[in-house]
Amino acid sequence: MSGPRDQGTPGPTSVVIGLSAVVVAIRDGEAVVLTVRPHDAVTDAASPLPGLPFGPFDPAGHRTFELGLRAFVTQQTRFQLGYVEQLYTFGDEGRDAPRAEMGAGAARVVSVGYLGLTPTAVETQAPDTAWAPWSAFFPWEDWRHGRPALLDEAIAPALRRWAGDDPGKASRTRLAFALDGAPWNEERVLERYELLYEAGLAPEAARDQARAEGHAPAEPAALSAALGEPMISDHRRILATGLSRLRGKIKYRPVVFELMPAEFTLSALQRTVEAIAGVPLHKQNFRRVVEREDLVQGLGRQDADTGGRPAELFRFRREILAARPATGLSLPLLRD
Repeated sequence: MSGPRDQGTPGPTSVVIGLSAVVVAIRDGEAVVLTVRPHDAVTDAASPLPGLPFGPFDPAGHRTFELGLRAFVTQQTRFQLGYVEQLYTFGDEGRDAPRAEMGAGAARVVSVGYLGLTPTAVETQAPDTAWAPWSAFFPWEDWRHGRPALLDEAIAPALRRWAGDDPGKASRTRLAFALDGAPWNEERVLERYELLYEAGLAPEAARDQARAEGHAPAEPAALSAALGEPMISDHRRILATGLSRLRGKIKYRPVVFELMPAEFTLSALQRTVEAIAGVPLHKQNFRRVVEREDLVQGLGRQDADTGGRPAELFRFRREILAARPATGLSLPLLRD
């Protein structure tokens, strides 16, 4: 049995478990994510920056993390989650967590991130809730129309100034952002964002440093269009984690079909994969991949609403998920 605690000894650190949701849909050929603008606990003013749907886990009221996530996402956004999977646990000390909303002024917040996929970006009609394109937060990630000019015009010069004569920083910059002939790896979204953060090029970095020093700075504005829009707390880091996970997973699991309606054309399927991966695909080779994996079935009907030549409608053969391990879709890139 331990003795009484010394008055100078710090008490136990309170911990709150928060749940965050990266909810993705496709709208008009663009990958969009569900965002919220939380209200200040004191002033009730909406945040000037968007964030992801989030809330505290209630061990008394929520049987599982996932059920808690589904409950508060519906409460905040009036949106019913479909497919979800756990992303990652974010527990770094000193995270800029919105503690007032998470409850009880906790000294430590551990956030469990989830990825949710839905075939339709339903207008929620909930206040301070909106679907926003991923490209608004990570504009350098969209290579569908070729290498983004902002990489060489804005990001590369700023990173080279930061790296200076440090070979380690220079190498990380080259490999992450495909500079000096290095190949582009679409899955390294989180690595690229964290590099920008370390270099002070993500506007959240200065805010978080000031708060770590005990100050209370206002939420930052975007430093430039090339560097993307900031988000509350570390939600842009969580969003980057979600995009990295999804870009990797579509190659080895058929999760892309969670973003498709019940009936779709192969062109629509290709546009969806391109919107997620951020790279252009070779049409004929992509269709060969789809046929080889035997993931879809033709319905013998045409879609006359394509704006051009009618295209055959297909469905995802969901029954194969119970019959055999189902693979994803490789990315046959369109080369110049």
